[in-house]
Order: sequence, then C-alpha cells, then structure tokens
Amino acid sequence: MSPFKPARFFRNQHIRISIFAIFVGLLSGFGAVAVRAGIKYAQHFSYGGWNTILGVVDRNPLWWRLFIPSAGGLLVGLLTYYFAREAKGHGVPEVMTGILLSEGRIRKRVALVKALASSICIGTGGSVGREGPLVQIGAGIGSTIGQWFREDTKAIRTLVACGAAGGIAAAFNAPFAGCLFAVEIILGDFGVAAFSPIVISSVTATLVSHHFEGDFPVFVIPIQYRLQSPLEMIPYTVLGFAAGYVALLFIKVLYSFEDVLEEWRFPEYLKPMLGGLVIGVFGLFVPHILGVGYETINMALKDQIGSLGLIAVLLLAKILATSLTLGSGGSGGIFAPSLYLGALVGSAIGILTHRIYPPALVAHSGAYAVVGMGAVVAGATHAPITAIITIFELTKDYQIFLPLMLSCIISSLVTSSIKPGSIYTQKLLRRGILFKEAREDLILKSIPLRSYVQRNFISVHEDSTIQEIMDKAMTSDQQVIPVVNSEERLTGVITFHVMKTVFYEKDDLMGLVVARDIMEKPASITIDKTLWDCMRVLSTSALEELPVLENGRLVGIIDEQALMEVYNKELGKRNLAISLLQKKKYNVESGTGYELGGGMWLREYVVNGTLGGKTLEELNLRYEYDIEVVLVYKRSRGRNIIPTGKTKLEPGDKLVVIGRTGNLARFSREIFGTLKNEVEITEMESEG
Repeated sequence: MSPFKPARFFRNQHIRISIFAIFVGLLSGFGAVAVRAGIKYAQHFSYGGWNTILGVVDRNPLWWRLFIPSAGGLLVGLLTYYFAREAKGHGVPEVMTGILLSEGRIRKRVALVKALASSICIGTGGSVGREGPLVQIGAGIGSTIGQWFREDTKAIRTLVACGAAGGIAAAFNAPFAGCLFAVEIILGDFGVAAFSPIVISSVTATLVSHHFEGDFPVFVIPIQYRLQSPLEMIPYTVLGFAAGYVALLFIKVLYSFEDVLEEWRFPEYLKPMLGGLVIGVFGLFVPHILGVGYETINMALKDQIGSLGLIAVLLLAKILATSLTLGSGGSGGIFAPSLYLGALVGSAIGILTHRIYPPALVAHSGAYAVVGMGAVVAGATHAPITAIITIFELTKDYQIFLPLMLSCIISSLVTSSIKPGSIYTQKLLRRGILFKEAREDLILKSIPLRSYVQRNFISVHEDSTIQEIMDKAMTSDQQVIPVVNSEERLTGVITFHVMKTVFYEKDDLMGLVVARDIMEKPASITIDKTLWDCMRVLSTSALEELPVLENGRLVGIIDEQALMEVYNKELGKRNLAISLLQKKKYNVESGTGYELGGGMWLREYVVNGTLGGKTLEELNLRYEYDIEVVLVYKRSRGRNIIPTGKTKLEPGDKLVVIGRTGNLARFSREIFGTLKNEVEITEMESEG
C-alpha cells in the first residue's frame, strides 16, 4: 500500500474544492448568524424591543415610526453608493452576473457592505427578506476564497455557488433547499463535480446555524396538514393558477418601480431615504408590511387573518412596499416576500374552499397557505423543485406534498409561459445579459440570415442523371443537395442518406432514374428571416443544411454547424462588452476605444440623425459594414442595454461597436462624414 502524500492529494482539484467548501460553509453560516443578530440589534435600536417588529412598532410615537425607515434608508443609500453599489437590491441577480460575466469574481468588500446594508434596511422596517443578502454574502465569501487560492474560473464559480447554497441553508435551516437553489437557480448545473462541494457547504452552514439558532422550523404548523379528499385537488389547481398570476403581478410591479425610480433625476444615495419615508407612511396603516414578514406568514398558517378584505389589502400593500424598498435602492431579498404573498393567496383560497366544500372534505386553511407559499415562490423564480423542497424543510411537514407539487408546477408553467424570465433573470435580461435558456433565442433573433448565407454551393436540375449528381457530390462536402427546375426554383432536396443508397446501387439505377425520382420534399427558408427562424426550421426538418430562397429562387444554403459558430461568436462579443464595462477597461462615456487584437477594435459612436429613429434590424449594419453593435447606451434611460434587432436608436444614444479597423473607418465616413470623426478615421485607416 503506497504512503499517503498530502501534496498529491491536494493537487486533485475536486478534493481541494470540497475542502474549501467546508470553509465557505462555515463562513456563510457565521455570516447568516451575524446578519440575523444585526437585524435584531437594528430593530432593538429602532423600535425598542427584541420581539418581532409587528409586536413592538405600536409602542413608538407616529413621528418616530416615520423617521426610522427614512433614516435607515439614508444609511443604506450612503453605504451602497460609496462602498459597493452591487450591494443594493435583492442580491441574487448580482451573483448571477458575477458568474456569467466576471468569471465568478466578486469584489471582497461586497459581503461586508451587503451584511451591514441589509441588517439596517430590514431592522428599520424595509419590506424585504434576508435570504437574498445571505446568498450574496455567501457568494462573496466563496469568490474571495477562490481568488485567494488562485483557482480557475470553473472552480471559483463552484465556490460562489457553494456560498449561495450556504446562505440559503443557514437562512432557513434548510440544507437540501440550499443545494437545489444553487444548482437550479444560480448554476443550472446538476453535475456531480459542482454538486458535491455545494452539498458540503450547505450542510456545514446549516450545522453552524443549528448551533447558534437551534434546529427549529422557521414556520410553526399548529397541526399536521394533509389532503382530506381527492376533490381538494380542484381548489389546489385554482391555487396554482392564482399563485402564478400573483407572481407575475409581483414581478411586473417590482420592475416598474425599479424603472421609474432609476430614471428619476435625484441623488442616488438619497432615494432609499425617500423610499423609507413612504414605507413609514405605509406602516402607520398596515404595520404587517414592515420587515421580513414572518409574523404575518405564521398568522396565515394558523388561519388568524380571517377576512378576505384584509388579505387583499395586505397582499397589495406588501407588493407595493417590497417594490418600493428595492426600487429605491434598499438592500434585501425577494424570497421571503414571495412566501408572504403565497401564504396570503393560499389563505384566501382556503377560506373560499371552506365556504363551498363540506367541512369533512376540506383541510384547514393553513394547509392552503403552506401550498400557496411554495406556489408563488415557484412562479416567481421558475424553480418549482427548489420551491417544493424549501417548503418541506421550512415546515417539516410532508403530509401536504401532493397538492404542493401540483400547485408549484402549475404556477411555474403559468409564469414561464407568459414571461420568459424569472424574478431573478428579468433583472439580467433588462440589463441585456442573456442567461441560460434565454440566450439562444435573443441572440439568434437579433441576427439576419442574409449575412450568413453560403453563396458558393452546388445544386442539380431535376432532370439530372445519377452520374451527374454523383459527379457534383464528389466536389463538395454538402450534406444536402438542392434540386431546382429550369427557373431555378427549389423543387426538392437530395440528402446524404439517399446519396449513400444511390452510390451502392448506382450500377442498377444508372440511366433509369433522375434527380426528381430520388429527391425528397424540400424544407427551406427565405433570406429575409433571422437565424432563430432558421434554427426552428432545421430542428423540425431533421436536415443539417437548409436551402435559402429569395423571391422564390434558390440563392444559397445555411448549415447548422455554421449557425452554432455564429451563435458562440455573438455570445462571446456580448459578454466581452459587458465584461470590459464591469472591469472598467472600457468606459462607454469616455469616448475612447479598446483594442481587442487581431485588427479588431471596440469603439463608441453617438447616434446622429442618420441612425436615429431606426431599428438595428432596419439599419442592418452587420450586412452593410460587417460590424457588430454589442452595446447601446440609452440616454433617455441612463443605462446600457444589449441590443436586439428590434432596438430602436434615438439621437444622443451611444453605440459600442466591434469591427475591423477598415470597416469601422468606412462606417464612420459614410454615416458621420468628416466631422468630429475625421481624426479617428485617419487613425483607423492607417491601422487597417
């Protein structure tokens, strides 16, 4: 038996990352304990009690209840504005952005600033949850450890996911939910190489939380809820649809507030203060909206709310309060507000069911509140598996599992069919960052097919003999040979499979058959379509190459491999543009370019009257100049977006363009003339 060699042992990256995951879990657990303690101390200082906010807020005078959320907002605004702007908002999209565009590298200060900002925000009455901050704090810890030990990008991303899992696990005493959150929402990767360290981190963080907080369910279930009758599946189905539409409403209102408040010309660090002032006003009338909201959730689980009217008020007030807190720049999560909304929706469906069904056939209204919690989370996050397991671990009650699964799946299907992005990925999509399944559609829809048609191709006439077909096929590597008539109109295709059959039987077939006898019904696409349209036709036709038509005539072909190469190239360009902005290697407002190497440059142009009022699809700069617009700075919205073909340019917007120096010079000359770009044109032409 060979002796144990530590150096060789630690050279195994999977083992090394698993060991690091222990420390990520430990620190994430301690971070969660610290944030919970910070919230308690902030609340005690603000409202003078160690109980829940709902239990102590009424002891304070009205002016103080207005002042505290506003003062908390001011502190949060100053912290995030001057020390880490990534720390505002709900945290999870920022972690996703770091994984997608910054190779998992998150600034070291983010974890500390997020902990302070979220503790102050929640403790002073901000209507947000604590799980989002804990995800971002844990992710920052994982990223920092990975960078300290100079791990590669894949390892750092895994450690970021370990931190996110540890944050969720410690927030809810839910290790399995933490694992699923990390792999289903953060990574989207169930591979064992990533999953094993995530499990280790999640378990470790939970053990830390158990040591300090005890092993108790977050929400108290007064009795064991169960499915009383198969007929209850009808109201649970209704609950699934209702939860889906509530989740959609939540997403819509949240991002509407973010848009309006982001465009508001007001000092950014003061916006949370004004948001806090409005929250204080809300809290005077509906104190249930203040803080995390676990007290109200427990009331719904115990059927202590009772009135449908009060439920409606609480639901709408919570949506508005959470949207205002986050939209104005507060720091906190959306997971707990989603649970809150779900408990209210479920409670309402439970009350209505009790009015319709005989008592013996319907469970306690609290059972519907439990299922509603999972259903709204599933709808908002598009992660039904995570939602199902989370509710089980939060309540320690598996008797209600069947209706929980049904409602969560229905809610997720409702929201995903109406809105393509979850409450997390919507924020990325609005920044132009393409995440997972949305990437392919949005990239390929923005690229016109015309630019990538292969014009050098072979085709045969429908009267061509077997020998003529074989002679042409031997000169090309095409997998599909278009068949045309005398007017060059497509009448069929001959596939590689048919060609092989013909080759083996050519002696018997020679002189007996022509192209029209062996051709198949053609699938084709017109040249005015996009690469996304092309991909859809390819996927349904089972062809590897597709004939391209213009005015009914065959003008070229497009093959699947070339299409995927274009997709990967375009994805790389877009991610490069955002990565350069994030790393401050290129500033869209600086007016300077950035050399990418190989004769390629990243340059900025201000939209003039020639470009203004037109979409990128109409301009078709890729085809006309062989350049790519990877970023648009919308002056009216004050932010950068990744454009699609439907993006409409307005005078004063700024384009960030990638292209070769000569092509950029021609674009500058023909679109902008020799005004302020004269020096730049001369420089680019000399470089080209």
